[in-house]
Amino acid sequence: MMIIIMAILASTLRLATPLIFASIGGVFTERSGVVNIALEGIMIMGAFFAILTFRYVPNPWVAILVAMTMGMMTSLILGVLAIHLRANQVVAGVAINLLAGSLAAYLLEVIYGRSGQTDPIRGGLSRSPEALQFLNDIPVLGSFFSGLNPFVYLAFIVVGLAYFVLFKTPFGLRIRAVGEHPKAADTVGINVYKIRYICVMISGALAGLAGASLSIGAVNMFREGMTSGKGFIALAAMIFGKWHPIGALLACLFFGFAEAIEIQASTLGIGWIPSEFLRMLPYVATILVLVGAVGKAVAPKASGQPYDKAHH
Repeated sequence: MMIIIMAILASTLRLATPLIFASIGGVFTERSGVVNIALEGIMIMGAFFAILTFRYVPNPWVAILVAMTMGMMTSLILGVLAIHLRANQVVAGVAINLLAGSLAAYLLEVIYGRSGQTDPIRGGLSRSPEALQFLNDIPVLGSFFSGLNPFVYLAFIVVGLAYFVLFKTPFGLRIRAVGEHPKAADTVGINVYKIRYICVMISGALAGLAGASLSIGAVNMFREGMTSGKGFIALAAMIFGKWHPIGALLACLFFGFAEAIEIQASTLGIGWIPSEFLRMLPYVATILVLVGAVGKAVAPKASGQPYDKAHH
């Protein structure tokens, strides 16, 4: 039973990891006043370009860097549309999601000559870090640590950094000021556009990292539809976590646990439940959480509102 519990906990952390990266990215953008519906599409770009890079440069860290760069470039499209052109942020995000999915499918056909998925890679980051191999020898807990890849540890570091930046630095104060009252922030000399662009790029980098954690950290390949709505689940976690890094982390762990239960169903002796129903669990949990959060979670006041300096 202890081994099963350790397997579920390790699986929860692994499955929550891409959600944590994307959700923290969402926290940054919404705290600055921009709604990033495009997290799903940015994750797709990160996942695809991580694998593509690894094909030519078999170094996972280089692949991660490229994935984050592509995430930032994709998010800049949202930045230009939402901040500079003052377009509807939700519509812009949905358009980017559609663009990213279509572009990945097209490049998959052009580069790999097939649709559906890429060739599997060897040498990804799906195993526990070599520097922490000694943890695998701990009785009972060893099975837990052996199931964690480097992305899991990195996710918790990102949460800590996000909390520190947002609540312990002058830059974080500026971000929160821009998200609550951009006119007041502008009046005291804060560049609203600059802060929002920076936050959108941070969000893009983290969502790109989330995509890389799926492709080179989980399955060692890229598959069409591999994000499976994780970008939207990350948004739900951000709302449930009340736009706070720690709250978002806890919400992501909850969603990861729901998915882990589905995967470990046969081990837990609940294999008699239809698999289709178990696959619904993470999404049903998302709906229930959002229903419970409505009216209780208060978004930053300027979230989703374009700022026009000339008319404020």
